[in-house]
Amino acid sequence: MATGTMSANASAPSSEKSKIWKVIAASSAGTLIEWYDFYIFGSLATIISAHFFPKGHETAALLGTLATFATGFIVRPFGALVFGRIGDVVGRKYAFMVTLLLMGLATTAIGLLPGYETIGVFAPLLLLILRLLQGLALGGEYGGAAIYVAEHSPDGKRGYYTSYIQTTATLGLFVSLGVILTTRMGLGEDEFKSWGWRIPFLLSVILVFASYLIRRKMEESPVFLQMKAEGKTSTSPLRDSFMKPENRRLVILALFGATAGQGVVWYTGQFYALYFLQTVLKVDFVVANKVIAMALLLGTPFFIFFGWLSDRIGRKKIIMTGCAIAAASYVPIYKAMEYRSGWNSLEPLVSPANPDIPMLVFLVWVQVIFVTMVYGPIAAFLVEMFPTNIRYTSMSLPYHIGNGVFGGLVPFIGTAMVAATGNHVAGLIYPIAVAVLTFFVGMIMVKEPTNIKWHR
Repeated sequence: MATGTMSANASAPSSEKSKIWKVIAASSAGTLIEWYDFYIFGSLATIISAHFFPKGHETAALLGTLATFATGFIVRPFGALVFGRIGDVVGRKYAFMVTLLLMGLATTAIGLLPGYETIGVFAPLLLLILRLLQGLALGGEYGGAAIYVAEHSPDGKRGYYTSYIQTTATLGLFVSLGVILTTRMGLGEDEFKSWGWRIPFLLSVILVFASYLIRRKMEESPVFLQMKAEGKTSTSPLRDSFMKPENRRLVILALFGATAGQGVVWYTGQFYALYFLQTVLKVDFVVANKVIAMALLLGTPFFIFFGWLSDRIGRKKIIMTGCAIAAASYVPIYKAMEYRSGWNSLEPLVSPANPDIPMLVFLVWVQVIFVTMVYGPIAAFLVEMFPTNIRYTSMSLPYHIGNGVFGGLVPFIGTAMVAATGNHVAGLIYPIAVAVLTFFVGMIMVKEPTNIKWHR
């Protein structure tokens, strides 16, 4: 009898560990697909601009496309409010099941949308509406997935396990670049620009359906179920999150002391780097995308490393260090990118037609390391800041304002500032300023949650 009891006790940790990996796999698969859907738009911005805006004004068309791209980010906080409330009242699982389907339908519709030459001004208008739907969906997705994993994770390992969710944003971008490059090289430049760019959007319907089948088998978060059983759920999470002074203060500090800086570092190191290579340095489309894809592949494991490290030394100091180093390093890094792409190069073998690809990969990889420092620990950091009954609503809003507004505007503001001034590094002023702001607010005013225990 004693032997049987010991065997059962020994198998319990193994069973719990198996369960958390299933939770991570199911949550990550869906979140990765949502990021893929969201980012193929940005990765194809230079091509989309030629189809959905009048011809003859290339810079204006690109800025129009980037502005449409940015609206998807700006609307994300509204998605956070809508789906955050659903997640805190109805449940985590239900909320991110709905967001998955909404994202998939909007993305597939973009792949079917006629261009400007066919339906005129309705083309950019409908494109804008679909982009807004994408933003609403993502506004509800991330918070649900991060919380779902965190509330299944054992105490003391929350940073490590949630870091796998953190990889999905970069992996989603990586997958989007991989699908785009594969399609582009398979069809050739002319066919891809003509109609092949639609294929990555249309693939979404298959990916979303597969993820939906996986997710619907998942159980609700045990922390949420316990809270519901004890009758402690919030009947009005919006009011409790933003009308109560103590909670409202946490939301504001989470935004300016963490997510705003994290957002600009994320989008500078990945998206702005891509646009900078393509539109400012005139690096070939395929080459630029390969540079970003290789840097992302090499950098992604560091999300896990910094998530793991945050369980040991704290999350705040890693995030603040990432913001500070990024702000101090961006100008020399982008000057080096300019040089290694062939602009003002003293080396005869380096030119815009023959850039130094290994060095460009390294320079973008360094930026991706900054991304992993600020983003790897952020999910656990935010989840632990807020009480369970308003967690979905409270953490989702500052996250999506920080990423969606502050971060999402980086490509548009950066590209516009370079076009307006002619200075190749003028676009870095904005992300540097926001990263510095977050560093000082975070260091002075934000306290790191300690001894957070949810499991008995």
